[in-house]
Amino acid sequence: MAVKHFNLPDPGEGLVEAEIVTWKVKVGDVVKINDIFVEIETAKSLVELPVPYAGTVTALLASEGDTVEVGTPIISVDDGLGGDDAPAVAAPPPPNTTVAATSNAATSKAADENEAGTAGNAAPEERVANLVGYGPRATSGKRRPRKSEGAMTTMATMAATTSMTSTSAQLNQAFSPVPTQTESLASQPASTPPVSTPPVSTPPLPSRPAGSSKALAKPPVRKLAKDLGVDLSHVAGSGEGGIVTRADVEAHAAGGGAADAGTVATAGMGTGTAAYVAPVFSVAGERETRTPIKGVRKVTAQAMVGSAFTAPHVTEFITVDVTRTMKLVDRLRTDREFRDVKVSPLLVVAKALVIASRRNPGVNATWDETAQEIVVKNYVNLGIAAATPRGLMVPNIKDADQMSLRQLADAMTNLVSTAREGRTQPAEMSGGSITITNVGVFGVDTGTPILNPGEAAILCFGAIRQMPWVVNGKIRPRWVTQLGLSFDHRLVDGALGSQFLADVAAVLHDPSQALVWA
Repeated sequence: MAVKHFNLPDPGEGLVEAEIVTWKVKVGDVVKINDIFVEIETAKSLVELPVPYAGTVTALLASEGDTVEVGTPIISVDDGLGGDDAPAVAAPPPPNTTVAATSNAATSKAADENEAGTAGNAAPEERVANLVGYGPRATSGKRRPRKSEGAMTTMATMAATTSMTSTSAQLNQAFSPVPTQTESLASQPASTPPVSTPPVSTPPLPSRPAGSSKALAKPPVRKLAKDLGVDLSHVAGSGEGGIVTRADVEAHAAGGGAADAGTVATAGMGTGTAAYVAPVFSVAGERETRTPIKGVRKVTAQAMVGSAFTAPHVTEFITVDVTRTMKLVDRLRTDREFRDVKVSPLLVVAKALVIASRRNPGVNATWDETAQEIVVKNYVNLGIAAATPRGLMVPNIKDADQMSLRQLADAMTNLVSTAREGRTQPAEMSGGSITITNVGVFGVDTGTPILNPGEAAILCFGAIRQMPWVVNGKIRPRWVTQLGLSFDHRLVDGALGSQFLADVAAVLHDPSQALVWA
């Protein structure tokens, strides 16, 4: 059987990991080349991956929700060709799976190979693809003991020289529903027989009681526990030698930790040991909910912190009578040219911003810290901030200044819909020059937005409300909105920022002004 493994590819943009969102296939499915087999989420977008092999899926090497590093195998496919060119890499077994030997002879041979590997001899060993932290490897190699752990070396030698009966007894003791003693098996002499305890009706305990010594866990598992707010010292490890696996951490975070803590307390009673019992909260009455910071939200947070504490922000506001803009929007909605596209006041605001940027090119610039230069851009890549289920995203419309009003309307519609579906590609969120954030859709009047990193200005567009307004000395009901402009004071001084904001307001107050300035 020729099994091929597909490694997580490099998504570019400096990204080094991705989260498995949805598997499109399952073990046993037959796939063709370029079939979509998984959907992953990077820090910037959702991406569907095609499989480069044709054959039968033999293993999915990561679970949905797992964060996988670039270059890690994520799927195995048997191409059915066979031959000697098949890689000697097998799919990892599910966590906590007991491997049964088929005969005493086979077990003895495995024990001999294990003994040779433990002693440091050149024993033949196949590499097994096993994602770090996903349970024990199904290989004959053992974890190298520390010099101070002489007892552990003795126990490893016993495991290599005993018969199948002794090996099976140790495995059964590790995974059977029988409470183990609180002290470590490593401290027992090699000649001490296993302690036999009659079965009781308690949940199964792993080899290391929760809350005893420092938990054994690999770095990715420790990171997962930190992200989920789980104390590893109170998690019972089900891996080989009491190692805490990802499944243990996830089960504890989902509510399984309460049962483990109660079991440990019961095991400590009668021995004079005061076992720690973690507070138990019912799932329905949880006082806190923890969500790992990752993906788009993590990148957005880092970018906002960097922007807020790097660029000196200044924000100015203006209140505008946009009654004529609202009349223009109503006419465009009935116009044959705009019949198949969504027309909103935001479209006119975007056009007004592009026109004002041409008149005030200094706001369409960036600060090059490395070269110590101010780079004025002769194009407008217009960013539109979009709230999505994955967090705030700011894709941009390339060369928006070269588009007609209809073309700009099409581009905005596609941009927003793609962002809300989570299909925005990294290239569509890079290279922006100036941004609009529309808080009016939430009924908010205005705000002081933080600059998109690398840009000099961001325009905040507030809600449009009908208000009393003085027109030609008389109070009239008019459509009124507020605009807020935040800008980088290293690049844009007060005069330039004020002139730019006034030009945007002038086009919104009277859209015919665009014919004069365009």
